[in-house]
Amino acid sequence: MGTVSRLSARWLPGATLGAACWLSSGGAQASPSADELLREAHVHEGAREDDLALRRYAEALALDPTLGDAYLGLAAVRIRLGDVREAVHVFDAALSHLPDLAAARLGRAHAQRVLGALREADLDLEAYAAATDDPAALRELAGWYAEEGRPLAQLAAWRRLLERAERDDGDAPLRREARLTVHALEVIVGTADPVRAPPDEPHASAVRRAMARIEARR
Repeated sequence: MGTVSRLSARWLPGATLGAACWLSSGGAQASPSADELLREAHVHEGAREDDLALRRYAEALALDPTLGDAYLGLAAVRIRLGDVREAVHVFDAALSHLPDLAAARLGRAHAQRVLGALREADLDLEAYAAATDDPAALRELAGWYAEEGRPLAQLAAWRRLLERAERDDGDAPLRREARLTVHALEVIVGTADPVRAPPDEPHASAVRRAMARIEARR
C-alpha cells in the first residue's frame, strides 16, 4: 500500500476510504477533481469542520499524491487537533513525494521540536534556511541553538545572518544586530572558534574538540 493509501487508511472511515480508492482506480471521471477537493477542504478547514477537512484533503491526495497544498492543509488540521505526531507523518509523506517542498520541511521542523526531537528539528530547519535564505529561519535556528547550549552552531548561524544582511543594503538594523551578536559570541567561544583560531595551534584544537563533544551530547 502506498504512502497516501496508508494516510487514507489512517484518517478515513471505511466508506470514505472505499470511495477514495474507487476515485483513484478509474471512477474519477464523474467525480470532483483533486483541485476541487482541495478547495472544499480549505473551506471546511476555514469553518473549523475538521473531520470534513481531513477527509477532503485525504481524498485529494488519493487522486494526486503530488498536491503540496493538500499535505500542508492536512498537517495544519492535525496540529490544530493536537495530533502533532500524525502531522509529522504527513510531512514525511509530503517530502517523499515533493522533496523540494520547503514549507513541509519547515512545518516538520516545528512539529519535531514540539515532540522533543531537537536534533531532527535542527536538521530540518537548517535545510529550510539553506534552501530559502530566509533570515527569520536563520534567526530562529540561532535561537534554538542558544536554547540547546550550542554556541559554536549559534555563532555560525549568526555569521550567515550577517553575511546575508551585508548583501542587503536596506537591512541596516539586522546588520547592526548581527555584528554585535557575532562579536559577543566570538568572545564567548574564544579559541574554540574554528574561523578565528589558528588551525595548527594545539590548545585551540583541543578546545574545539572539547566544545564539539559537548555540543554533540546536547
